[in-house]
Amino acid sequence: MTSSIPSVPKKPPPFGGPYTRAMGRFLLKILGWRLTGEIPDHPKVVLVGAPHSSNWDFILAMACSMACGVKLSYLMKKEAFFWPLKGLFLLMGGIPVDRKSSEDIVPQIVDWINTNERVWVAITPEGTRSKVKRWKTGAARMAWEAQVPIVLVGWNYPTKVMTIGKQWQPTGDADADTAMIKAYVTENFKGRH
Repeated sequence: MTSSIPSVPKKPPPFGGPYTRAMGRFLLKILGWRLTGEIPDHPKVVLVGAPHSSNWDFILAMACSMACGVKLSYLMKKEAFFWPLKGLFLLMGGIPVDRKSSEDIVPQIVDWINTNERVWVAITPEGTRSKVKRWKTGAARMAWEAQVPIVLVGWNYPTKVMTIGKQWQPTGDADADTAMIKAYVTENFKGRH
């Protein structure tokens, strides 16, 4: 299986150079994965990755990010940002968040999106790798408040294909948007677990 990469438009946030792209393509090839779909030509998006059921999801997403040369920013618990990994996580797009804080992180991320020229924030709506009945609405709320599109990326482990799928403008109804995301993912993708 070859590591196919869709063409990359000009507006997404850039990441790395020829060596990181070659490394990303090599990782996809040895893992037997492909990336399909169309990379949107937007400088700012909230990218929703699902179904999130394994630590491999992060590895595959980073391999695709490197292969395409598009930087993904992602939320990680702040406890993971310790030496010597802190610098690496920040370089690769990590955003440290305090999950125990009583403050909602949505306004913080919206402010961060608004103060950056080009940024793709990747969110997993389950909020965990464990199976959950209700998905979190934070991604839809962030996209609505920042007035940026939602782009769905799905992992399909049986076929080893990661797909850049449906794109739409959020409606302002975070529950309805999240229900649409969940229905689309359930119909089209299957996680590792």
